Amino acid sequence: MSVLHLLGTAGEGGAETYFLDLVGGLARAGVDQACAIRANPNREAALSRMDIPSGLFRFGGPIDILTKPKLAGFSRKHDVKLALAWMNRAARHTPKGPWARVGRLGGYYNLKYYRGFDELVANTEDIAEWVVGQGWPAGKVRHIPNFAEAPAEAAPAQRATLDTPADAPLLLAMGRLHDSKAHDISLNALAAIPDAHLWIAGVGPLEAKLKAMAQALGVADRVRFLGWRTDASALYRAADVCIFPSRYEPLGNVVIQSWAHGLPVVAAASQGPAALIRDGEDGLLVPVDDAQALAAAVNRMLADPALRAGLARAGAARVEAEFSQAAVVAQWRDLFADYGAS
Repeated sequence: MSVLHLLGTAGEGGAETYFLDLVGGLARAGVDQACAIRANPNREAALSRMDIPSGLFRFGGPIDILTKPKLAGFSRKHDVKLALAWMNRAARHTPKGPWARVGRLGGYYNLKYYRGFDELVANTEDIAEWVVGQGWPAGKVRHIPNFAEAPAEAAPAQRATLDTPADAPLLLAMGRLHDSKAHDISLNALAAIPDAHLWIAGVGPLEAKLKAMAQALGVADRVRFLGWRTDASALYRAADVCIFPSRYEPLGNVVIQSWAHGLPVVAAASQGPAALIRDGEDGLLVPVDDAQALAAAVNRMLADPALRAGLARAGAARVEAEFSQAAVVAQWRDLFADYGAS
């Protein structure tokens, strides 16, 4: 009796990364699963390593009338009891059948794609409340957060391989090279953080613009654009401070991952990070779009090792209490059991 995960995006991003994290966590807990995805060599290889049955589907636009019946056949083949749709494109193609349909929401999505679904799962309480406010029955909405973990076997990335001095303060920024992630704010802040180096891990349409901006600001020699990385744990372990200045962020999985890796974090007070971080206790919050405030907070951290250590300890405690893999997987298993899935 399988759970079928449906992911209709082809690129790389936070949701796609967590997709593999959750599938892996559920697999280790003994949940019988299958996955329907778009072609993506990284995800295909990862699912193969986990020995998770998977199929490749087009997940096309409105004129794609073939994906849904193919998914129905795939679901019957794997005796699916619950189909879990990750984001709108997957939801649009999730077929009706003798299985429950559940949508996993990581943002404030257009709920028209989930009409007729049995339940929606939001990864923040605020999203869950918003869904109910849109008229969705409260009894068919639940909140299950993302989990974070730091694999014990992951060693820190070698700074020398990225032309970064061993003794330089190292800042880490994670996220797509998109306006919402505000990497431009990070670059402006770096100009006011003497001697610090910045690693930016992500891909996206603003790469050329951000590189030109780094040159114009005179910080290009202290910035490394890493592209898409599959060794996030190694990056977290190599850095001194994580900076997360997103203008729009419904959750902020980078915050939770930083906590799990013992890395102190400075974030803009956008919706997700502001809901997660207790300012001054387990992280520092600064106003959105304020490079000077970001630089000041980072400089404060770099000048105060005791502050960094205290914030890191508090963040690790938050993960253990609220965002551990065991706690989150148990909540998903409870949901699956409600629908007769393993």
